Amino acid sequence: MEFLIVCPLAFLAGLVDAIAGGGGLISLPAYFFAGLPVHSAIATNKLSSTMGTTVATIRYVMFGYMVKWLVVVGVLCGLTGSFLGSNLALVVDGVALMAFMLVSLPLVAYIVFRARDLDKFADKQLPKGKTFAFTGLIALVIGAYDGFYGPGTGTFLILLLTTVAHLPLREAQGTTKAINLSTNVAALAVFLASGNVLVVLGIAAGLFNIAGNWIGASLFHKKGSTIVRPIMLVVIVLFAIRLAIDLASALA
Repeated sequence: MEFLIVCPLAFLAGLVDAIAGGGGLISLPAYFFAGLPVHSAIATNKLSSTMGTTVATIRYVMFGYMVKWLVVVGVLCGLTGSFLGSNLALVVDGVALMAFMLVSLPLVAYIVFRARDLDKFADKQLPKGKTFAFTGLIALVIGAYDGFYGPGTGTFLILLLTTVAHLPLREAQGTTKAINLSTNVAALAVFLASGNVLVVLGIAAGLFNIAGNWIGASLFHKKGSTIVRPIMLVVIVLFAIRLAIDLASALA
């Protein structure tokens, strides 16, 4: 029954994640629905999602979406931010952050809704120094968010890298996937060492996640911004639901 619940949703999560980020909003609840304890669900989800993200990252490298200097600064700053955020989570109450995010989501949805073509922001390209600085700052901030709380990290990276750093959507997608893969691998190493990963279930779900990521990357390559925007709006709605549930649980 665990496999029947988790694997199809892991495929859907991979499909969504490859296009617009936020696949964990689908896959992680699947593990909870299957009855896994919290730590095992998070750890096993990290295994399956890392497998899928690896394939999506390789595909985006093959498509030529990776700009080396952007990827390097993005990965380094993302890992630094994730380390800082995970340590901050140990000493700071997350209720205020969740409340702030929930209030901010309508503005995020409005920006996505109005930005009918995220590639249009790249028409006003920034000087290389500013692009470098904004990419690093965004990776640091969202990396810290990922370490502190996490859901929707890929979606926020894509949105900010296009609208603030003015990266073309494909370069933003490539940078996002590189950052996500590096933080996933780091977290997975910790979870494997702790013994919380259900390896057989994680690998099975990972194969389905790989299939979803493969198809999602192909769809993104063919349709670009036209497919990102509606899926990003779906992810934002899922994220709002997740935030509301987490906030209600924290306040109960």
